[in-house]
Amino acid sequence: MSNANGSVYMNGEGGGVKDLYGEDRATEDQLITPWTFSVASGCTLLRDPRYNKGLAFTDKERDAHYVRGLLPPAIFNQELQEKRLMHNLRQYEVPLHRYMAMMDLQERNERLFYKLLIDNVEELLPVVYTPTVGEACQKYGSIFRRPQGLYISLKEKGKILEVLKNWPEKTVQVIVVTDGERILGLGDLGCQGMGIPVGKLSLYTALGGVRPSSCLPITIDVGTNNEKLLNDEFYIGLRQKRATGKEYQELLDEFMRAVKQNYGEKVLIQFEDFANHNAFDLLERYSSSHLVFNDDIQGTASVVLAGLLASLKLVGETLADHTFLFLGAGEAGTGIAELIALEISKQTKARVEETRKKIWLVDSKGLIVRSRLESLQHFKKPWAHEHEPVKGLLDAVKAIKPTVLIGSSGVGKTFTKEVVEAMASLNEKPLILALSNPTSQSECTAEEAYTWSKGKAIFASGSPFDPVEYEGKVFVPGQANNAYIFPGFGLGLIISGAIRVRDEMLLAASEALAAQVAQENYDKGLIYPPFSNIRKISAHIAANVAAKAYELGLASHLPQPKDLVKYAESCMYSPSYRSYR
Repeated sequence: MSNANGSVYMNGEGGGVKDLYGEDRATEDQLITPWTFSVASGCTLLRDPRYNKGLAFTDKERDAHYVRGLLPPAIFNQELQEKRLMHNLRQYEVPLHRYMAMMDLQERNERLFYKLLIDNVEELLPVVYTPTVGEACQKYGSIFRRPQGLYISLKEKGKILEVLKNWPEKTVQVIVVTDGERILGLGDLGCQGMGIPVGKLSLYTALGGVRPSSCLPITIDVGTNNEKLLNDEFYIGLRQKRATGKEYQELLDEFMRAVKQNYGEKVLIQFEDFANHNAFDLLERYSSSHLVFNDDIQGTASVVLAGLLASLKLVGETLADHTFLFLGAGEAGTGIAELIALEISKQTKARVEETRKKIWLVDSKGLIVRSRLESLQHFKKPWAHEHEPVKGLLDAVKAIKPTVLIGSSGVGKTFTKEVVEAMASLNEKPLILALSNPTSQSECTAEEAYTWSKGKAIFASGSPFDPVEYEGKVFVPGQANNAYIFPGFGLGLIISGAIRVRDEMLLAASEALAAQVAQENYDKGLIYPPFSNIRKISAHIAANVAAKAYELGLASHLPQPKDLVKYAESCMYSPSYRSYR
């Protein structure tokens, strides 16, 4: 079938993979057959979340598929079902209960789950992802109902390929995998970290339009060092201390080999919430042989860079004119710093070794300086510049005089009144980004940033904050949420058939996001566009990333579609109910 953008969407093959279940926008008008191993009918049909429509089955469908009498006689369309469920969800006062209700819906009626999430994204995003998903992971053993995704533990060593073959879908395009060692700012949650890959992949679908059938959440269980979990009778993982060193590396090597063998060269593997020491090593080890992406390092960096590029319209000057100070020198901090250095290098043609000198990092021992070089972890070494030692953040702010302050420490309440006041005294419009999640770990709140800076600060955070009124003016804080970037980024890799991720693609994603900020957003002091437009934003990010993949010669889906934005939109998952033969 021919597509509006001049490229051909053959046999429902969006992103080069046949649309078996009628998930893409381009096949919305086609009739589909609800196959399982045979045509699904009766109770089997009602219990299959992919095909179940609840009371939306028509009289004709109820007769054809033997569900007459298994449902009450009323027929509700999808909009009415959505209205009823949103009304029910709003009755819950405890966010975790809302999360559980949404997970139940996903297990019962997949399309309705995504319809709710897409149409009410600003309201439901904090429910299915941060901050509520953090609490869900902490209590995952207690609220565990049906398994979602694949669990690969040390027990499966030598059999990982067989385990992957147990997953019913054969056309997997995106895997999100965690080992649960550093879940958000909550630490080691072991096997209970599964809530993160499940949540991330539901956003890949809702926000980026990646088909649910193409998504696979995986938790690698190598034990946990969390004593509380080891002593919890409801803990669902291995009851042993974490495996490290050779044992850990061999399991990861086998896993990466098995994924490539089972799903091919073009499956995207997103590493999620690994501890710092493993996150950098895994990315370095596999980035030349697999299509890998670490959202904590690269996704966070890309979304923050987008906010910085957009903020230049509010604060003036170029990126190279600013001085950056980070609190936190782990995955997120060093990842963001490196991407800023690369973007300045791209704009000024200066070597990245030079552009790094505009960026300073503070870790738990103080400012990272040249005299500390010998004792630093390898990923901190590029940021050790010439300067006398400085102990605390406040002294670092006074010494470095930054225009931009970025928090990625995972420690709450670290941007104190004195720190924010110092930033405001040094700058007309200080840019303050408190990125740590969940809300309890945020370096400061929106209210604190605006009040302490006397309304001068441009503020964004990792978790959402409500608008703040200060001296008669309403300030709307931005949310530097990775969900702006990774869904569109993943879609761009899929539609181009990319075989590797490069930093240039991350820069392309940042530039596409920054370009989506409208004047009306700037007028409110926002440096990110509203989430209500996220699918349009994701299509533009996907197109920019895909274009860069083609330009770098890393795309395998040829020829390149003429209009990549339209092509990305046509490949996006549509949650509308389909009519059955």
